[in-house]
Amino acid sequence: MKRSFIFALFFAFAALSMVAETHYKPRISIGGRAGATMAKMSFTPAVKQTWTPGTTGAISFRYSEEKLFGLIAEIGWVQRGWKEDFEQLPLNYSRSLTYVNLPILTHIYFGSRRFKAFINLGPQLSYLIGESKSSNFDYNNPTSNPDFPTRNRMTEQLSADIANKVDYGICASAGGEFFIQPRQSILLEARFYFGLGNIFHATKADTFSASRSLSLEFTLGYNFRIK
Repeated sequence: MKRSFIFALFFAFAALSMVAETHYKPRISIGGRAGATMAKMSFTPAVKQTWTPGTTGAISFRYSEEKLFGLIAEIGWVQRGWKEDFEQLPLNYSRSLTYVNLPILTHIYFGSRRFKAFINLGPQLSYLIGESKSSNFDYNNPTSNPDFPTRNRMTEQLSADIANKVDYGICASAGGEFFIQPRQSILLEARFYFGLGNIFHATKADTFSASRSLSLEFTLGYNFRIK
């Protein structure tokens, strides 16, 4: 997994070098985006769960060339986490994890002067700045609830402390950019994040061998070209 992150990081910086070596007129834009997330975790052993909603937003810096290619750096926040799936039982538990994140993305685009489609890909580094739990039962002692399903059910994740505040992974996105003026544009983007780091300890002695974040982001953005 670390190799995948290193490869994505190498790919992003290689893309930056390629941009620097071209002779097209550069374009520099700043902007922002905000929207909603849907998140869950990849646990091993598996945990029954569903997607949980959250929010995301970022300030972005984009360096692009006239011909198809560019680079994006962002700083922002994103909410990840998970929601336990108790099926028809009157129980609920969700955990929200809020991160400051820094993605560096290769930006590939194509289209006309008024509309361009784009694909972004690259590594992302995140740091946990807050978390919250929501539950209608005692998650420190879940089996004390007579309705709690104890058979084939993992419970350690309900109360376990986050062991690793730093998260890293790979994100990929696709979307469209609509130019309302030559220097101003509106962007619609769908982004997928695949975490490579574990939020819990993952040694042989620990419960989970994997506890990685997954998230979908749907955002609306605005860009202003300053050069």
